[in-house]
Amino acid sequence: MSKVVGIIAEYNPFHNGHAYHIQKTKEQTGADFVVAVITGNFTQRGNTSVINKWEKAKMAINGGVDLVIELPTIYSISSAENFSSGAIKILNKIGIVDSISFGMEADDISSLNNIANVLLSEPQEYTSLLKAELQKGSSYPKAREIALMMYLNDIKRYSNILNGSNNILAIEYLKALKKQRSNLIPIGVKREKVYYNSTKIIDEYASATGIRSLLLRNQLEEIRKVVPSTTLSILLNNIREGTYVLDLTAYGAEILYKLRTMSIQEIANLPDVSEGLENLIKDVSNKTNNLIDLINGIKSKRYTQTRIQRILLYALLGITKKDMEYSKKIVPYVRILGCSENGKILLSQINNKAKIITSLKKFEKTNKNKKIARMLEIDKKATNIYTLGYKRNSVANLDYTKGLILQ
Repeated sequence: MSKVVGIIAEYNPFHNGHAYHIQKTKEQTGADFVVAVITGNFTQRGNTSVINKWEKAKMAINGGVDLVIELPTIYSISSAENFSSGAIKILNKIGIVDSISFGMEADDISSLNNIANVLLSEPQEYTSLLKAELQKGSSYPKAREIALMMYLNDIKRYSNILNGSNNILAIEYLKALKKQRSNLIPIGVKREKVYYNSTKIIDEYASATGIRSLLLRNQLEEIRKVVPSTTLSILLNNIREGTYVLDLTAYGAEILYKLRTMSIQEIANLPDVSEGLENLIKDVSNKTNNLIDLINGIKSKRYTQTRIQRILLYALLGITKKDMEYSKKIVPYVRILGCSENGKILLSQINNKAKIITSLKKFEKTNKNKKIARMLEIDKKATNIYTLGYKRNSVANLDYTKGLILQ
C-alpha cells in the first residue's frame, strides 16, 4: 500500500530549503506521495505572497509535491494555532495521509511535544505564570515563553525554543494532532544552515524572507543561487508580466481607506483586537497616509508587528470575530490547486465525505452550507484584492477562470 506524507507550507517562494525538506521527508518516511496544504495569496505573518497561489502550486509540483491543496484564507492569515488547526483538519479529512512532516529548529521533537502537552492541558500553575507575565506588559508570545520555561523548570533545554518560527508552528501542529485525535504520525526535520527570518545566504540556502528581500532589491542573480531553476523561471515570468506583489505596502491606500471608513465598533469586531486597541488603530489611521507609519504607530511591546499586520488584513478582507470563531468549529473544504501526473492517482482516493473543490463554479451550485459559502467568499475577495497589487495585468475573478495546475 502506498505511503502518503503531508506537508503544511507557504512556499513564498519555494526554495532549496523546501526541496531539502521534501527529500529528507521522503528518506525518513519512505513516502510514495507528498501532499502539501499551502497558504493562498496572503500569509500567516500578515503579509502577501509574492506570487499567486496557482503559481506557488506550480513551484511546489516542480519541487516534488504530488498534490497541492489550498489552505483557506481565514486560516492562512490566522494565529499559528488556527493556521495549524485548519491545515491538520484538511489532512485528516482527505483520509489518504499517513504522516505529517514539518521543519524545526529544535534538535529533537520530544521537547516540542512536551511544550505542546502543556499548552493543550493548560495546568493552573502554567496559566498563573502566564497571567503574571502578561500583567508585566509582555507580548503574549514572550509571556508564554517565560511561563513555559518556569513551568517546565528547565531553562537550558527550553530557552530559545519559542524563538524559532518553525518550532512555534511545529508545536501548534502537535497540539492540533492531539486535540483532533489524529492518527497522523508527526515527523520533524531539523532546519539546517538558514533559519526562517534570516537574510543570509549560506551555500545554496536562503530563507523565504531573505529571498523576498533580494526580490525587493532586484538581486535576481543572488536568487538564482538559492532556488531551483523551475522556481526562478516562474518568478522571472511573473516579474516580466507584472503579476507579483512584494509586500503589504501594495495595499496601503486600500487599508487606510477601510480603517478610516470603519466605526470604532467595527474595528473592535476584528479578530485579535482587544483591550481598547481599536481606539489607537482608529486614531493612527486618521493621522497617517502610509502603511509603514500606520504599523509603527500601533505596534508596541504588547502588540507585535505580525499581530498588527494580521489585523490590517482582517480589515482589508472584511473578516470579523464571528468569522474567526466559525473557522474554529467547522471542517473546511478541500480545494485542489494542482497535482503532478502521479498525484492524479490520489484524487480518486480522497475520502468522499470531504468537500472537494476542483471547479469553484460547480461546487457553489450544489453547496448549501452557509459557513462554507462565507469561507469561500473570503477566498474570492482575497484573490480579487490581491491582483490589485499587480504592476500590470490585474484582473478579477481568477478563482473562476484559473484551472487546476496539472504537470
